[in-house]
Amino acid sequence: MSLDTAQFLADLDRLRQTGAYRTGVHRPTFGAEDMESRHWLAAAMEAAGLEARIDGIGNVLGRHRGPGPHLLAGSHIETQNQAGWLDGVLGVVAALALARAGLPVDVCAYADEEGHWGDFLGSRSLIGAVDEAELDAARNRHDGRPLREALREAGLAGRERLRLEPGRYKGAFELHIEQGTQLERAGMRIGVVTGIVGIRQWRITVTGQQDHTGGTTMAERRDAGLTAVRLLAALDQAMPMAAGPRSVWTTGRIVLEPNAPQIIPGRAEITFSFRDLSLEVMDRMEDCLRRTVQESNRRERCPAVLEPIGHTAPSPCDPTMRAALREAAEQLCPRAWTEMPSGAIHDSQILARVMPVAMLFVPSIGGISHHWTEDTKREDLALGLKVLAEGARRFLAS
Repeated sequence: MSLDTAQFLADLDRLRQTGAYRTGVHRPTFGAEDMESRHWLAAAMEAAGLEARIDGIGNVLGRHRGPGPHLLAGSHIETQNQAGWLDGVLGVVAALALARAGLPVDVCAYADEEGHWGDFLGSRSLIGAVDEAELDAARNRHDGRPLREALREAGLAGRERLRLEPGRYKGAFELHIEQGTQLERAGMRIGVVTGIVGIRQWRITVTGQQDHTGGTTMAERRDAGLTAVRLLAALDQAMPMAAGPRSVWTTGRIVLEPNAPQIIPGRAEITFSFRDLSLEVMDRMEDCLRRTVQESNRRERCPAVLEPIGHTAPSPCDPTMRAALREAAEQLCPRAWTEMPSGAIHDSQILARVMPVAMLFVPSIGGISHHWTEDTKREDLALGLKVLAEGARRFLAS
């Protein structure tokens, strides 16, 4: 195994120019820049000796032509809007470097992990968890454009959607930036991921009475906006009693209707979510959420209705794969690595439904991600590749 870290870094720099935005990248799924990067990747796979295809949902899969056992490695290549240059792309380019080094690796860029059009459409399609009806209904989250239209414009309409071959893979690896501050704060250079957190997402709808801001007395008002604010404050106070040490909860969206300065809000819609690696902890957090909404409805004039809109179970990483990564990290950066959960969700979480998975983190400078200032030291990028390659080699030999 001979790793070319210089080529690995050059490939990252090359992709950074496609859709460049300030010091980051703007490359939303199925846009012109995204498709340029997918075609570049397919050509690079072929040059590395892989059999490359871009499928009907945009997945780019490069298959190793030799005998197994095989590994699957990769991540995503599109970005959030006006975001960073390493989120996702690091894992794809690292996987390509493993293939160039001679490891029996299939390399994949899973389409639309960033969710411009849906929920992990690429990786779910690869395991057979997306049907045509879902693709017919899918719309862009920003402008509502139909997915079918975007696929046609990207030249993907009519192409077959690939499926991962059952029994082909011993496991799947993914190298990623941490997207947090834990490694940097601890002075660590590598994070061996213990598991990927689950997420439970909810819609909370508060119903009041739309009315005039001047003519309606405070005693008469049923202000859905104020009830929503008080409910969220109560949740933030109650959640720590149910949460674990690494639990998080987020109010990602609040919409008031009619959202006008001279009108009392008659309706408020809240998107609320929480994450943890433990199902037991998540169950406690869900119970806390339900009880807090119940108490709000006892006290407030505006009733709140709680509705689940998306649940993803936690995915523990494979113990044997984790052990191989731990041994590699101790060999290459003794006492400068740690084990940690992934607070973000990744395609590996989808792949874990059909095969063993493992993830490896490198530090994010300042913990910044999903922003154009996202960055990682080049020496940490190179170290991450070396640990990934050595861990993959050890796991194949196990």
